[in-house]
Amino acid sequence: MKDTGMFVVLGAAGKIGRATIGALRRHHVPVRAVVRNPSHAEEFRALGCEAEIADLRDTPALARATKDATAVQVICPTGVRADDASAEMEATIRSIVDALDQVRPESILAISDYGAQLAAGTGITLTFHHLESRLVSVPAALTVLRSAEHMQNWSRLVGRATETGVLPSLHHPVTKSFPTVSAGDVGLMAADLLLSGSRDALRVVHAEGPNRYSAADVARTLGEIAGREIVARELPRQDWVPALVGGGISTSYAELVAAMFDAHNAGRIDVEHGVGEVRRGDTDLRTALAALLARS
Repeated sequence: MKDTGMFVVLGAAGKIGRATIGALRRHHVPVRAVVRNPSHAEEFRALGCEAEIADLRDTPALARATKDATAVQVICPTGVRADDASAEMEATIRSIVDALDQVRPESILAISDYGAQLAAGTGITLTFHHLESRLVSVPAALTVLRSAEHMQNWSRLVGRATETGVLPSLHHPVTKSFPTVSAGDVGLMAADLLLSGSRDALRVVHAEGPNRYSAADVARTLGEIAGREIVARELPRQDWVPALVGGGISTSYAELVAAMFDAHNAGRIDVEHGVGEVRRGDTDLRTALAALLARS
């Protein structure tokens, strides 16, 4: 195999990062995993990776962690408990971009979001618009992998739904199909794109699963797995933020999520028409929900 250089994965301990690293290591390419928590470092060293400890908001540490990288996979973690979620994520984006501008890797792959092409009115998705816009300024080949909603996002509700027979939904109406994908499949797509060595100034790839599903499909499938009837019900708009905060996230972040679902329900969060390509993961809804239910 020809020398591929060093692949650096930020946010290595997340679902996407782990899947990317697993796939890269199966191809025996050199990988450096960047983690915030030192307790995760040994796990990646056991896979044959280098491991570096860096907070994504610590620009000097991040520059050291990505030094001599040929390609860097970027992800901006969402500040689910931040008092000012937008400000925290903006600070993280500035730090990442400043570090990469110092390191100047040949290529960058950014994990982004459906709807990131929109410059306003998308709530939490606007963070990814800012990420893409800032990364364009770094002199490197850039691939943005826009992910549909993760199937794993239903994890906080599966236990409640199987107990009560009701799956509350922010998707309105519950019969409307929406794009969704397994987080692990996004990581596999990212690895494939990194290995392809694209030198395009900007490449846009959309990631979703083998099919689109509705909240009603989620409830029905979950019911089939659990062996009981489960129905999806629209959660009233005025209850969204209190319900989200009750689930353990900050009011600031909850408001951004609610604004994103407003855009979703208005049909604004989708593939950018006429731009890039769509790749489909193999994991279907039933497989993803069965895994969530097994862990609940």
